[in-house]
Amino acid sequence: MATAGITEHAANALGDAVFVQLPEVGDTVTAGETCGELESTKAVSDLYSLVTGEAVAANQDVVDDPARVNSTPFEGGWLFKVRASEEPGDLLSADEYTEFAS
Repeated sequence: MATAGITEHAANALGDAVFVQLPEVGDTVTAGETCGELESTKAVSDLYSLVTGEAVAANQDVVDDPARVNSTPFEGGWLFKVRASEEPGDLLSADEYTEFAS
């Protein structure tokens, strides 16, 4: 199972989140395709799934309180969970992403 969210770097660049639309449980999400929306005080951004599979959970807490995306992106600010239909092979580790984003 994969947990989708945004990084702290992305949360800081985004600005204050004010609206979150997530895939519904049971929806099929496809790697590289949009599956939701995240709106901030700066912009509206599409959410893209990094894996293909079935959405098995959506974080209602971030829908009710979008600020969680900014305040706790790795804990309570996760967005949705996917039962991946295949193992992704080209994702960055946390350390690789930190280096890339620097």
